[in-house]
Amino acid sequence: MTKRSTRRRFLRTATDATLTTAAVAALGGVHAWAAAPVERVRLGIIGCGGIMGHHVKGLVGRREAVSINWLCDVDPAQIDKMARNMTGFQSTSPQRTLRYEDVVADQQVDAVIIATPHHWHAPIALEAMREGKDVYIEKPISHVYDEGHQVIKAARMYRRIVQQGSQMRSSPVTDKAAAILAAGTLGEIKVARAWTAEIRKTVKPVPDSAPPAGVDYDRWLGPAPKHAFNPHRFHGTWRMYRDYGNGEIGDDGIHDLDMAAWGLGVDTLPRQITARGSRMMLHGHASEYPDNLNVTYEYPDGRLLIYENYPFTSYGMHGFDNGNVFYGTEGYMIFSRRGAFSVFLGPKSEPGPTEGRELRGRRGYEEHMAQFLEAVRTRKPLTRAPAEVAHRSCALVHLGEIAYQTRGRLDFNVEAEQFVDCDEANALLTKKYRQPYSLPTIG
Repeated sequence: MTKRSTRRRFLRTATDATLTTAAVAALGGVHAWAAAPVERVRLGIIGCGGIMGHHVKGLVGRREAVSINWLCDVDPAQIDKMARNMTGFQSTSPQRTLRYEDVVADQQVDAVIIATPHHWHAPIALEAMREGKDVYIEKPISHVYDEGHQVIKAARMYRRIVQQGSQMRSSPVTDKAAAILAAGTLGEIKVARAWTAEIRKTVKPVPDSAPPAGVDYDRWLGPAPKHAFNPHRFHGTWRMYRDYGNGEIGDDGIHDLDMAAWGLGVDTLPRQITARGSRMMLHGHASEYPDNLNVTYEYPDGRLLIYENYPFTSYGMHGFDNGNVFYGTEGYMIFSRRGAFSVFLGPKSEPGPTEGRELRGRRGYEEHMAQFLEAVRTRKPLTRAPAEVAHRSCALVHLGEIAYQTRGRLDFNVEAEQFVDCDEANALLTKKYRQPYSLPTIG
């Protein structure tokens, strides 16, 4: 493949989401892209723990042109903590609620930021879009594969802006790396590698107990199966359980998988998935997931994407705890969402371009949120992690986890979006939802 054709391929991949979203603008519907632009975006905050603190502190610290109209969480203590992050930001205090329905039903809200446990991402996003709200959804946008299609359907039907929290997509470090890839400096990218290499500690099981005072635990469970309250199945450590999270691959791993797919330039799904995991170190760990997982994805044209998760490295890989390598026919690039990249060229791995001191450490949080807010204001499909792109990356999480749970090696029919001759795997593409918290109907 020539440098010119390689460049065309990467530019096509980079603009795929914008073109897809723009195409649906011609379809009529309830909420038109041509709605009057807004200057100050009125936000609802849904899920007041974890990463949401980073988002709200960023909005406040940058004095973004937004008003935060609602703070929503099933735990009032989380709302109190989030409110303290807003001190002095706006003259009117946000309304508070334990029910996300109050937020999405409010016609004085333009958009919502969703940072709940994963099992709530799609149900809340679908209802928010149905009520005319744009959505910034923390990764992953889906808890199971089929939810991704529902998010895409809703975004198209209701003309809604969607941005998955894949912040490195918007970093200036990524922009500079993209220019190098598009120029064909590395030749044709054949293999992309992604890894999460961080020390994890054993979390011992603890007995069930009563939920904290004021917490609406049934609502926290929502569409997940009924289960007695357990401290590990709540703040932070809920990620250890399949009812609510997607394991390490769907928590930190989704960031690196997303950038691996970006660097590889793929715009389809893999045709074969091989997964291997075990309990390597964390014996007696309360988690339902393995403490290490390696997944290989083969695409229809033969390109490979490899994901590796290690719980034992304090040194990281190539100097980074989370990162990628893009292997091309002329050289390779080490890339990290920590805000850095290095290029090595030719048979002697001679050093090539890097991100440069002026960009080092830029992780895209500010740019990614600003991009979403600008899209909300202008009604232009500007986001770099819209529903279609987000679904392809989240699919890698789901397909890898399904392969691990079932046969270890599965063939996937890319057109039909079904596993070949494996009913047990196809059953895991979706899930049952506990009533009355069913997935909202779109249409």
